Amino acid sequence: MEVILAEHAGFCFGVKKAVDTVYEQVEHKDKKIYTYGPIIHNEEVVKDLESKGVEVVNSPEELSSVAENGTIVIRAHGIPRETEEKIKNKGISYVDATCPFVKRIHKIVDEESRNGKTIIITGNAKHPEVEGIVSWANGPVYVIESLEDAEKFALPVETELTLVSQTTFNYKKFKDVVEIFNGKGYNINIVNTICNATQERQTEAEKIAEQADAMIVIGGTSSSNTRKLYEICSGKCKHTYFVQTVDDLPKDFPEGIYKVGITAGASTPKNIIEEVQTYVRTGTDI
Repeated sequence: MEVILAEHAGFCFGVKKAVDTVYEQVEHKDKKIYTYGPIIHNEEVVKDLESKGVEVVNSPEELSSVAENGTIVIRAHGIPRETEEKIKNKGISYVDATCPFVKRIHKIVDEESRNGKTIIITGNAKHPEVEGIVSWANGPVYVIESLEDAEKFALPVETELTLVSQTTFNYKKFKDVVEIFNGKGYNINIVNTICNATQERQTEAEKIAEQADAMIVIGGTSSSNTRKLYEICSGKCKHTYFVQTVDDLPKDFPEGIYKVGITAGASTPKNIIEEVQTYVRTGTDI
């Protein structure tokens, strides 16, 4: 079985920074460590951190349960501005592990909306990253999830707009949305905030899927960027599998599968990628 492993697979810079931050905090034995929301969208990583005593705070209401010696690590996706303010007001110790690329979007949205711009965000409105970005708007803000949303969007043509994106949004879809908005005649400032790691992964995954007989996409079920990879790969390769670990792989591939491509989301640990790769090559676990 020939295996093509994507060069850009696994932890991106922002995810690695966030995960490393939590493990560093765990070394402080005198502290109780929490993360606000799962530190990243990968169940295996979250389980490992839980085994080391790290607890997840899932809402502002749960902040009251944080121990006096507790420290909260803010997840890679960031949190709403008002939630961060509550953490500060309660005097809770915290470490901000928000991805720097996400922090940049917060700054853009804050500044542009203060200057009177209406904010447009391409992304999933229910995703924590987008919820955080929305909170930095100081005026009207809209989330565009689909081309249909973009087509239906209607404000007076003189409305000044700034368009940004969730860092893991599908790059091709983003370009299509931009084209639709440009066609509406708005005075619009386009800021492509899809991170380079996302673009690299999506482009590379598509190329591999085009030549593979089967494609394996590894990542957490709640990972937005992994789901985008799956959508792209399944559009190019009939036999595309979304797996979290080696245990999710099919016992046998269909007949005629000789070349298997493997890619992984930005929240997928290296050891899981290696386990899947070894299994596909040899039929045995590491």
